[in-house]
Amino acid sequence: MVTIRVAMVEDLMWVQNCNLLNLPENYQMKYYIYHAMSWPQLSYVAEDHKGRIVGYVLAKMEDDAGEVPHGHITSLAVMRTWRRLGIAEKLMTQSQRMMVEVFNAQYVSLHVRKSNRAALALYRDTLKFDIHDIEKKYYADGEDAYAMRRSLKNLNLNGE
Repeated sequence: MVTIRVAMVEDLMWVQNCNLLNLPENYQMKYYIYHAMSWPQLSYVAEDHKGRIVGYVLAKMEDDAGEVPHGHITSLAVMRTWRRLGIAEKLMTQSQRMMVEVFNAQYVSLHVRKSNRAALALYRDTLKFDIHDIEKKYYADGEDAYAMRRSLKNLNLNGE
């Protein structure tokens, strides 16, 4: 049994731990705090029955002048033993709902490593993101990223 809830500042150490254990892109604590303080409605955690953080989504709104309001998924991770249970989908869906409800987001974007087939399948096949562009040498190790987007215009706020 997993509960999806809004991430709180006291969760951030455990969110960072989940990130360090599961992803090659890691952030300093101040970056997690920046998200929590700037967009507290958009980041979520998955908590197991013992209160342990087993997954998270870190999200924000982009503030590109002259563009329509849109969100961005900074990071998504689920602990290895909790994968393939729909947790990532639930985290993403909840964050996207709040992007629309609170900020009237028109779309959401994210980046994914070209080599990350599992994540690409999740985003493209399950969550219905489209590849918008390829960003050359996006990652620190020089790997390219797919820049992906999903329209939120027809998002059903009562349950997709």
